[in-house]
Amino acid sequence: MAQHTDDGRARWQARFDASRVRDADFTTLSGQQVDPVYGPADDAHVPGFDRIGWPGEFPFTRGLYATGYRGRTWTIRQFAGFGNAVQTNERYKMILESGGGGLSVAFDMPTLMGYDSDDPQALGEVGHCGVAIDSVADMDILFDGIPLGDITTSMTISGPAIPAFCMYLAAAERQGVDTGKLNGTLQTDIFKEYIAQKEWLYPPEPHLRLIGDLMEYCAENIPAFKPLSVSGYHIREAGATAAQELAFTLADGFGYVELGLSRGLDINTFAPGLSFFFDAHIDFFEEIAKFRAARRIWARWMRDRYGATSEKAQWLRFHTQTAGVSLTAQQPYNNVVRTAVEALSAVLGGTNSLHTNALDETLALPTEQSAEIALRTQQVIMEETGVVNVADPLGGSWYVEALTDQIEAEAERIFERILHMGGGDSAEHAIGPMTSGILAGIEKGWFSSEIAESAFQYQQALEKNEKRIVGVNCHTSTVSGELEILRISHEIEREQKRVLAERRAHRDKAAVDAALDRLLAAVRDPNSGNLIPVILDAARAEATLGEICRTMGEEFGTYTEAPQF
Repeated sequence: MAQHTDDGRARWQARFDASRVRDADFTTLSGQQVDPVYGPADDAHVPGFDRIGWPGEFPFTRGLYATGYRGRTWTIRQFAGFGNAVQTNERYKMILESGGGGLSVAFDMPTLMGYDSDDPQALGEVGHCGVAIDSVADMDILFDGIPLGDITTSMTISGPAIPAFCMYLAAAERQGVDTGKLNGTLQTDIFKEYIAQKEWLYPPEPHLRLIGDLMEYCAENIPAFKPLSVSGYHIREAGATAAQELAFTLADGFGYVELGLSRGLDINTFAPGLSFFFDAHIDFFEEIAKFRAARRIWARWMRDRYGATSEKAQWLRFHTQTAGVSLTAQQPYNNVVRTAVEALSAVLGGTNSLHTNALDETLALPTEQSAEIALRTQQVIMEETGVVNVADPLGGSWYVEALTDQIEAEAERIFERILHMGGGDSAEHAIGPMTSGILAGIEKGWFSSEIAESAFQYQQALEKNEKRIVGVNCHTSTVSGELEILRISHEIEREQKRVLAERRAHRDKAAVDAALDRLLAAVRDPNSGNLIPVILDAARAEATLGEICRTMGEEFGTYTEAPQF
């Protein structure tokens, strides 16, 4: 439909004038003044312009805020964690002192799987892909000297997310922080674990019970904290296409909306607590289009299907991480260029926060030097390129708009497929039709097979040289030598086990046992109410992550993925 654009410009101007703008220079490098936004000429009639619109208004294709980054730049949130809590605390302080705007916790594999560091399953893995967290005492050390009431923290953990979050709350209490004022994000997204990352603890239904409890608890007690970060990053890293990443991720988000509604929560209250986490891959314009399409789809579905009436409930806010899977061990200095291009696509797509990968992450955890280069990459984009001066500077580009429409249409076709697997709108659903479709797709292995097929097709294209990667299947000669990489000493694991044994010996064992008994009783009783306070009590008593997860597992059981051939 044709829309008279001068009305939209007037609405945008009113929003812009009512917004706070940073005190900064918004001219080009040559000193030329630039407008905060660009669009069609006044009195122009542009077919379909209502799908593009203006920054800060439905359907938010061009961003959530009328000011774009003139009002507030994205949060620089570098993902970090390695070894023990002492080492990671030092890295966090380096990131914050160097200009980072928030923290993002990377946990080691045992923690991600709900194991303590002294569990036989943890052998050889402690501290190697993130920080080891066994109890609240580790959280105390992790954030020592970092006031949790003044900084936002993101925690990338899903299976044992709720016990880890309760340990975070207990650590904040010990700092004297009012936990009701905490701000940050917990990933918690269990759907993507079954779809791509494979780090679940229990069958889907118990995980959804815990997530529903967390949504209720945060909505009532910690309104600024986002209890769910719906993640497409791991789906893309597993081999999905851009459209699959977008569709699977938003479908998961719709499932969590249905979960909240099934709990009787007000969508305008809990939906702003949902955030998203996307991959920024190397195809520059495709990624920009993906981010723009994501906002538009989410806003429309939230308003038209789920009944959200407030703008904040229609907003899709997202964090972006540059594509780890795009990094190469061959000629690793090329990874600095890849990361910069990917980060720029995220910024031009309107990301709300950003992590840039380090050049050596395909080989090991980042060194301090490579972590600084990754951080400075964001700061160069923010401070030197001028991309923060104009909201959605590529809006109206024929190519970008066509790609946005194309990815949106493909995502909608995938939504229809997922809904059909769940029986559609006419069937009865315990939670909702999209949730039923997701659970059916997980059980059938449909998501995994779709991703596997996309990954196979891309690998074939690489081997045929139809797709090219510099340093891998083209331009392979090099003068660069091997990198010095960060190596985690086995002493870290031995020391972590020693400290954990010492804590167990000196804690009040009777209090721990009583707290775990209360937790098991609550888990076994479907009418026991919200489980978060009971888990929090266990964390305060210094019950370990593994003890809490095992206690719940006595009732919840385990989940084994059906084999696919």
